[in-house]
Amino acid sequence: MALPEGYRAEIIEGAIEVSPTGRRRHAVLISRFRRALDAHLAGGDDAAHQDVDVIHHRRSWIPDLFVGPLELDEIPDEDDLGVDASGVSMIVEVASPGRRDIERDRVRKRREYARAGIPVYVVVDDHDGDGAITVLTSPEPKKAEYTDEHRIPYGKDAVIPEGPAKGLAIGDDVTRT
Repeated sequence: MALPEGYRAEIIEGAIEVSPTGRRRHAVLISRFRRALDAHLAGGDDAAHQDVDVIHHRRSWIPDLFVGPLELDEIPDEDDLGVDASGVSMIVEVASPGRRDIERDRVRKRREYARAGIPVYVVVDDHDGDGAITVLTSPEPKKAEYTDEHRIPYGKDAVIPEGPAKGLAIGDDVTRT
């Protein structure tokens, strides 16, 4: 699919969604989170990755960040287009402004990642009250839902509870303006 410069396409709940790349604040939050993940994961077998398709049953997403094996060749998808979701331990999305964008990250992608069994889904959301980080765990793929949800307002640390990023505290170092 040919897209205008600055746009990307994802398949979310069976529909192709085209969206622009994020604003500066979006990039700032992703970069800060990535640096925190890189430091936390240093020396281990896992790493933070960006700009790679994560694929599950012919559905394709481009998360803002995800944690997977240091060497992504360990988790190829069957068509060699990206990585298989089964090898992804955590996905991070930074919510974009706008009703449709927020609904995509808070609702539709949440269901998609739960369906794929992604163990940890983190949403960094400037548009949730005065800002909040939501950490979702315990996916139930058949129900397309996460059964454990913790919403932490900006100003307090959100701690990743499991997986390779377990114990990573995300707070003002990432969310400050």
